[in-house]
Amino acid sequence: AASLPHGWSQHAAFTLSIEAEPRAGEGSASAAARGVCKDTSHTFGANETDWGFTQFVLLSELDDPDRGLLREDDSVVIVASVRARKDPNDWNYDSRAETGHVGLKNQGATCYMNSLLQTLFHVPYFRKAVYHMPTTESDEASASIPLALQALFHKLQVAPGAASTEDLTRSFGWDAYDSFMQHDVQELNRVLCEKLEEKMKGTSVEGTIAKLFEGHTVNYINCVDVEYKSERKEAYLDLQLDVKGCKDVYASFDKYVEVEKMDGDNKYRAEGHGLQDADKGVLFTAFPPVLQLQLKRFEYDFNRDAMVKINDRYEFPEELDLDAGDGKYLTPDADRSVRNKYQLHSVLVHSGGVNGGHYYAFIRPTLRGEDWFKFDDERVTKERAKRALDDNFGEDADLPGKGSRVPKFANAYMLVYVRESDMAQIVCDANEDDIAEHVLARLRKEREEKERRKKEKAEAHLIVPTRLATVETMKAQIGSEIHFDLCDHESLPARRVRKETPFLEWKKSVAEETGVPPNRQRYWTFVKRQNATSRPGAPIDPADELSAMSALRDKFTPATTKYNDPEDPRDLRLFLEVVSEEEARNAPPATAADAEFPAAARAGGGAVLSGVAPRVPAHHELLFFKFYDPRTEAFEFLGHLLCREDSSVRLEEARIRALCGARLAAGEPFDVF
Repeated sequence: AASLPHGWSQHAAFTLSIEAEPRAGEGSASAAARGVCKDTSHTFGANETDWGFTQFVLLSELDDPDRGLLREDDSVVIVASVRARKDPNDWNYDSRAETGHVGLKNQGATCYMNSLLQTLFHVPYFRKAVYHMPTTESDEASASIPLALQALFHKLQVAPGAASTEDLTRSFGWDAYDSFMQHDVQELNRVLCEKLEEKMKGTSVEGTIAKLFEGHTVNYINCVDVEYKSERKEAYLDLQLDVKGCKDVYASFDKYVEVEKMDGDNKYRAEGHGLQDADKGVLFTAFPPVLQLQLKRFEYDFNRDAMVKINDRYEFPEELDLDAGDGKYLTPDADRSVRNKYQLHSVLVHSGGVNGGHYYAFIRPTLRGEDWFKFDDERVTKERAKRALDDNFGEDADLPGKGSRVPKFANAYMLVYVRESDMAQIVCDANEDDIAEHVLARLRKEREEKERRKKEKAEAHLIVPTRLATVETMKAQIGSEIHFDLCDHESLPARRVRKETPFLEWKKSVAEETGVPPNRQRYWTFVKRQNATSRPGAPIDPADELSAMSALRDKFTPATTKYNDPEDPRDLRLFLEVVSEEEARNAPPATAADAEFPAAARAGGGAVLSGVAPRVPAHHELLFFKFYDPRTEAFEFLGHLLCREDSSVRLEEARIRALCGARLAAGEPFDVF
């Protein structure tokens, strides 16, 4: 429209699909599989208002009676769906504002961990238990899994942007290399739960992991011809279900409890009865409130002698009834008063092949309605149920016309279900009231520091960061941290001075801090040398002391100086030489009438300019001295001397010995290097 503002843009995700006509006795999923569906997204703008698919469906596929796309009256049912929203890939996309949730930063290859952590976070009972784990003020998040997880969950709950998992991975004992390696999700889940279970012992939340995730099975062997039965009970936190050869979750459970006949060469040796025909199998005595299903998408292929990914179509329902078939998955003595009916909570997806790929999760936090969200590292978007379910079933190899379709490599590898009868308890309130005050105080401090850094970055163009080296800073560093250079500027605080601040004003602030009067403060700028050392170069002339801080920075720290981080503004690096009272007293006063001062300053007439330091005498150099004692191998900074260029060590010996003090005995010889 002509009324749209200049430079407008609008992101839209859209789907075009042809619905196949359902056949008698056919489920909706099978009918949908015969249909044609194409979806994509695009950011529209003034120069691109029309964008879509150049090809949609081959006429031969449309005419194919097996597909059932053409109805009896030769009509075609086409469904168009458009969702206009902000582009999650856009730099200004705000996940919190758009969805109420935030993502997790990827450290390199931690997307698999991010999807698991988001799933656990959105089990409120689990989150509440983590908040109630005891931690102390002396704990470090990078060394304490409970504290790191508490901080991370709180950030997911209240932070405006994506949260970092660095403290948590450090608490695992991982280094940077580990963060760039994809670990096994199931193993990570088990190790994390075991660590938390161990830390919860003896606390108010002891047993939470078992209460939420633990179910029980019985492995049995029943002899057919004699009265003998062997049973072994086991607990599980998650179940591994076969995908290969199974059309859906129910088929996998059928296979899980399938009875194996032990006969022929495979007879069972029953104690006291010898070799016997027997039935071997597994049944469930109890399912947990939160059911974690690991789908075996990765298997070893003996023919290829390699691991392969199973991309076969595998359906999972939004509502799972494990009491189906008159409780065929349960032991006869299982508690039948518990209704094992579950709602799908989250779908963890792997996109890619066996050697790598990307992980993300679809989660329904409230477990009700169509409120699905996709958690893809830092980006969180609201999605339709079809995106979470149908789109992650995998690829149907028997679908007619498969050759014209793009293979699907994105499919579910882990499912989380929550039992309906436990929903009220599991979807509970978990908020700041559940977090220890010392943890909140720590997080508030982190937020304030982050806001401070953000503000500093926003104001960087208005600031001249100034680093001041003194005799004291050199004495503190030389001999302990550094030996060859004079000081480590990066460890000195960057004083934030506004660009327009007059240098004389800044000297007053230094006087308040150090007690050195402005007229005794003489400054030298540092020069970066070719041998990578940093040395004081030229002194700041009295005429330059009337300049603003930005003018001094531009004069003495050119843009080509490679001092700083590329994102940081150039800083001004100075050394403070404290002029003696005698020199300051005997120096001729600087006046605004002097020819050397700028015209703006001279407009003030012959008034004396207070606070200006004496000029360095002609033909003088500033020399710095360090002392090394080969007997004790002690190395330390002595100080500096302003010496004439035509002087010598012999002529300066008395002053050098004065700097050394008791380190040199009277008349003791010394070498100078």
